[in-house]
Formats: sequence, structure tokens, C-alpha cells
Amino acid sequence: MPMKTKITRRGFNRILGMSGGSLLVTPVIVEAGIASPSQTEGPFYPIAEQDDMDMDLTQIQGRTGRATGKVVQVRGRVLDIDGNALKGATVDVWQANHFGRYSHPDDTNPNPLDPDFQGWGIMQAGDSGAYGFKTILPGPYDISETNTRCSHIHFKVTHPDRAPLTTQMYFEGDPLIAVDTVMEDTPEELRSLLIATQVASKDEGVPVYQWDIVLG
Repeated sequence: MPMKTKITRRGFNRILGMSGGSLLVTPVIVEAGIASPSQTEGPFYPIAEQDDMDMDLTQIQGRTGRATGKVVQVRGRVLDIDGNALKGATVDVWQANHFGRYSHPDDTNPNPLDPDFQGWGIMQAGDSGAYGFKTILPGPYDISETNTRCSHIHFKVTHPDRAPLTTQMYFEGDPLIAVDTVMEDTPEELRSLLIATQVASKDEGVPVYQWDIVLG
């Protein structure tokens, strides 16, 4: 059943391109009693201080340019294994840019950096567990001569009453998921829990991906 979720965090409507103070959340079937599987943090968790940590990763405060690449919206809820909302959960996201490179000193990828891409954001989920952000579809990148990472976004999700989760989110329809080495380390029966579904609605004319996060 569709759920209309009230968002009270200041500025959330602007970031998500919504109006009227509400967010229409398309429900995703959550396996009862099954937490979202964890995945590696990877070597590129941000270490540089940055002033702009909001959830519009397509533009950096104080700059007039916009990030290069396909703009997407990601939204969902943070839930416990019984499907209850986890109000106030911290959602920490980071990712590669359109070219498949992280803004991290240890990323030696020869692809270019994007000075207009924020790449890292942190927010607290609302009363209904809702979170959301605007970003660029991350580019795939090679990790060896034979291995390519597909498009993915890293998540750290914490709540004082639940075990923390570090994992990665993938995009429905990406053919590289089938050969992604990190996804291959996740049991096959759990992989679908890490894939965001593109929903029919669009905000600001851009695709919207829905992904619920379940903390054990």
C-alpha cells in the first residue's frame, strides 16, 4: 500500500525536488527477519574535511557549476527487521563520480576528478525512517585488468538501538552487477536486497531509485 511520509528536516523538500512537505514512498517488499547484507567499506571512505555535507551531491556550496553525469534521486526508509521505522538513523553515503573516480588521495585511477561533485553526504532519517538524496549515477571503474566494479553507492547506517551497517547499493538493470566481484562475495539469495528499484515517478525530470535499508 502506498505510504505518504512526512519529512520535517529543514531543506529536505528542496534537496529532493518535492513540494508540499511530503514524500511519496513506493513500498519495497522487505524479507521478514532478514537484515540488509553488509559489504566492504572499501579503501576510499572520505578523509578530507569538507564544508558541504548536505544530500544534494550534484552541487557544492559556493560553486556555480554542476556535477558531470546523469542525475538520479535515491530514496527509501531505514527499518528494523520487523518493518518498523528507525527514526533518526544516520545515513552516511559516498561514491565515485561520473568518471568512476573517488575524491580520495589513494585513488590512483587515471580518470578525471570532478571539482563540482560533492561525493559525500550525511543525513538523519525522518520520523518515518525516510532518507533521500540527489546525486550522479556513479561510473564503473576497473580494479584490475580483469575486474570492473559496477555502479554503486557506499552506505554507513547507524542507529543507537541497532547494530551498524556498512554496505553498498546497486542500480536495477545494470548488466555489470552480474560480474561485480564485491557482489559475488554476497550470498546469491541476498543480492536482490542490495539492488535499488527504479520507480515510475520522476522528480525534477530525473530517475528515482527506491531502496529500503534494514538494520538487524
